[in-house]
Amino acid sequence: MSHPSPEPCRNHSCGLTDVGRRRTENQDQFLVAELRKSMVVRTTSLPIEKNTTLFGRVRGELLIVADGMGGQAAGQRASSVALDHLIAQLLNRMHCFFHLSDGRDDAFVAALKDLLQQTHARILAEAATNDAERGMGTTLTMAYIVWPRMYVVHVGDSRCYLIRKGRCEQLTTDHTLARKLVDAGGMRPEDEAHSRWTNVLWNVLGGKGEHELVAEVRRTELVEGDTVLLCSDGLSRYLSTETLAEVVLEGGDEIQSICHRLVGLANAAGGEDNITVIVSQPRSRKPYDDELPSGETCSSQTESPPADQRSTVKEFADEDTLPGT
Repeated sequence: MSHPSPEPCRNHSCGLTDVGRRRTENQDQFLVAELRKSMVVRTTSLPIEKNTTLFGRVRGELLIVADGMGGQAAGQRASSVALDHLIAQLLNRMHCFFHLSDGRDDAFVAALKDLLQQTHARILAEAATNDAERGMGTTLTMAYIVWPRMYVVHVGDSRCYLIRKGRCEQLTTDHTLARKLVDAGGMRPEDEAHSRWTNVLWNVLGGKGEHELVAEVRRTELVEGDTVLLCSDGLSRYLSTETLAEVVLEGGDEIQSICHRLVGLANAAGGEDNITVIVSQPRSRKPYDDELPSGETCSSQTESPPADQRSTVKEFADEDTLPGT
């Protein structure tokens, strides 16, 4: 079976997190990032300033939501370590993100699963050295979009939805004991939301390390007009798929307003947990080749931009070293 060849995408994306109405600390983390190739020009005879970074066009987009759990600040630490480690791994090891060939992504999917296994091990290793962090864990739901494909990697009960033509489909499975009971026929689906097992996770990054991690990976083909939504359970526990589809449909391409409205609805419904949501509306960009089209130039940024335009630059020199640790 043939699949469309991957190509760069232009994405319209927004993320938002809120502490909710009952919690005093936000243990959720999220990331919206573009993946692209770049080079730093140290010196040249061309009319380019030294230490200018040149960027190629966007090759794909990365969306991540993580919901930490653990006493005191351990949950926040777990979700932070997960994202930091994933970023380090992606920047230093995941060259295959740029080399997805037509219909040959088995190695890529295996690399995604290995990425989560390494992140799982990293959290367990840190927790073993600090009594206050023992047992800390986090969910993690990640979507990598390289048009028209989307790869969803998932552990826990944060969710990824696909909204298409007014209908909302949950792409991920909740890794809770309640969902296991439903799948095994031991509980009626209508009883799941109110079960005492609904918030009990059997599969997380970190945690007590009693069970082997199961990394769920799903590949989806996108079409023009699709909306991708990632969220923590602080949102999904209150809003049905029908409500998500309605808000997205009414919001159109105003994705920042969509995020704020969804968070507002979750808070109005109770807001008992941290609330995080990412909304992305990916689109194709053509033509695609490895050279810039006639008249198109690459973007650039000097190493020391004006103070009011300066962004934080973090270099991951070693994939096994986290900043601040």
